[in-house]
Amino acid sequence: MKKVIEIDGRKIGENNPVYIVAEMSANHNGDYDRAVEILHAAKEAGADAVKIQTYTADTITLNSDKPYFQITQGTLWDGRTLYDLYKEAYTPWEWHAPLLEEAKKIGITLFSSPFDLTAVDYLEDLNVPCYKIASFEITDIPMIRKIAKLGKPIIFATGIAYEKDIKLALDTCKEEGNENIILLKCTSAYPAPFEAVNLEMIPFLADRFDCVSGLSDHTMGYSVATASVAKGAKMIEKHMTLKRSDGGADSAFSMEPEEFKEMCTGIRQVEKALGKVGFELSEKQIREREHTRSLFVSSDIKAGEIFSENNIRSIRPGYGLHTRYYEEILGRKALADLEAGTPLDWKYIEGFEDRANDDCPAYV
Repeated sequence: MKKVIEIDGRKIGENNPVYIVAEMSANHNGDYDRAVEILHAAKEAGADAVKIQTYTADTITLNSDKPYFQITQGTLWDGRTLYDLYKEAYTPWEWHAPLLEEAKKIGITLFSSPFDLTAVDYLEDLNVPCYKIASFEITDIPMIRKIAKLGKPIIFATGIAYEKDIKLALDTCKEEGNENIILLKCTSAYPAPFEAVNLEMIPFLADRFDCVSGLSDHTMGYSVATASVAKGAKMIEKHMTLKRSDGGADSAFSMEPEEFKEMCTGIRQVEKALGKVGFELSEKQIREREHTRSLFVSSDIKAGEIFSENNIRSIRPGYGLHTRYYEEILGRKALADLEAGTPLDWKYIEGFEDRANDDCPAYV
């Protein structure tokens, strides 16, 4: 698999910035103008992309009230049928083209999750830059194969996937010559409890499947999202709405714009803090090293007097000799009168005059 994926001109993976996606989902609440407002709010908050969903109730399920189609898994939507939920939550297909145009105008990427073959055809006619496979569709091999043949990047959420499901999906992509894969660790619970997140899977997925990995996060707040950066997440997806109090199928676990902005800021701060492996010091750290410990005269000393625990000490700052010579100096004679507060130097110590450049001053 590729270690760097490019979406709409942005490189994702390795040393590139984390790619932040605002998931609109059903938070438009059936109002096109609200969908446009979410696009703008996501851009202002710092998102790199907005994701929508492409399905209708009829393309994703059946209009049936049989037990199989009842939602009873302990979710926010228990008591409803799948058809009823999706009829409320879907994004009208006629919105897609104008939303893509609006996204292009304001400089933010828009892409979608298709949920059947006709949705893939529709999105491809609109020339979307990539495809997202939702957690529950990772087992839809015919759709994955159809998307893989297009050669565009494919983002997989792994919320309900066993390892064998991920392997089959990725093997299908490889068979079609498509290795532009991003795997997102996901917990399919809404909202997701913190103890179920398992961020350790982010680097594991990257190593196990040799691909770019990230996080599709359904927890409340942004602590998990920012922490995931330290675990190697290269893409982070969070649901976004204008106001949770406005209601809607996904509003309860979605972020408001100001919260999303704070998350984006936190992600960028963690990116800066990650740094690299090494013992090099920054210019500021080098300057601060002057405040390290070193040996100083702590009480006035006369020439010929013996250095002892009573007249030299290891203190801050670091302008004197290195502290590792403390025991070696004790018992030696002073070669000059020394005032308290004088950095200890080899030239003041009998028998050590030839060591002038040896760890003095200590901070160097």
